[in-house]
Amino acid sequence: MNTFLKRLLIILAIVALGLLVYSVFVENIFSQRLSPKDSAKISLNDLDIKVEYNRPSKRERDIFGALVPYNEVWRTGANEATTFETNKDLMIEGMVLRKGKYTLWTVPMEDAWKVMFNSKQYEWGVNEKMEPMWDPNYDAMEIEVPSEDLDTVVEKFTIAFDNTTGNLKLTMAWDDTLIEIPISIYEATKS
Repeated sequence: MNTFLKRLLIILAIVALGLLVYSVFVENIFSQRLSPKDSAKISLNDLDIKVEYNRPSKRERDIFGALVPYNEVWRTGANEATTFETNKDLMIEGMVLRKGKYTLWTVPMEDAWKVMFNSKQYEWGVNEKMEPMWDPNYDAMEIEVPSEDLDTVVEKFTIAFDNTTGNLKLTMAWDDTLIEIPISIYEATKS
């Protein structure tokens, strides 16, 4: 084997070892994330809706009014901004949400939550000061829905779709709190 090839193999081995050490000790790619990625999807006839989010855990912490303060914008999960995507125009609380991809932001309050569908796509949910990256100038819709107290504790923040009664709802639950957002396909009236 010639000298050039030996040096090349040694350099490649050092680079590979460096990347492995970096990924294990700095990025810690082999450990499970504290707030793993998840998604909620529903397909009904020709309607497809998908939410992608990260699921923080309660881990014996006080959640709403403490870890997630009342009356402040929350990234609705952890890590990356939560996204909501629909292939059809939707009717939500009497307003039309056009088909497309949105980021989902919330303001938890004691008896209700504000929910904002924002047309801007953000790489992350918070900035370096841990402030939400949400820009209200891009809100396509803001609604307010009541919150409900649950009898059981939801350990991991959970977003899901509920269509058990034929009335589609987007639900969010964590700790002992639940919100439901009624959703239907927008049917434009023809004149």
